[in-house]
Amino acid sequence: MAKKGGNRVIITLECTECRESGLPHVSRYSSKKNRRNTTGKLELKKYCRYERKHTLHKEIK
Repeated sequence: MAKKGGNRVIITLECTECRESGLPHVSRYSSKKNRRNTTGKLELKKYCRYERKHTLHKEIK
């Protein structure tokens, strides 16, 4: 039987370039991470539809 809670949590990734430019729209993705293996904030290169290119997306709380 599985434990309640677990180590996997749902996180939100937000585009850093959209956030810095001050535009009214920001590209966001949701993903899961294992909090035991990845204790820091997650950073991934994802596609931003507003910038129309792959940009760095950082985890937000």
